[in-house]
Amino acid sequence: MEIRKTVDGSKLVLAPVGKLDAMSAPELGDIVRKELDGVTELGFDLSELTYTSSAGLRVFISAQKIMSKQGSMYICNVCDEIKEVFELVGFNDIFDIR
Repeated sequence: MEIRKTVDGSKLVLAPVGKLDAMSAPELGDIVRKELDGVTELGFDLSELTYTSSAGLRVFISAQKIMSKQGSMYICNVCDEIKEVFELVGFNDIFDIR
């Protein structure tokens, strides 16, 4: 999986490409843990993410827990399939989905 990263001051946007599953979620989780020092706004651009498993969902929850203490987090450009998963597990109530 490729993960594109854009930094603008204290804003970080991560854009995973492809499938976020048990094999690729640890890589995104590592980036989240290592890159959030000093970040006050975290964005996930899911425009090129085609699938997420529960392992991927855990990464988003972990990132939200960190960012609730130091800033804000949003998720944008979510495809219909992933949007449906977010709705089924109640993420619409937890995350700022744009």
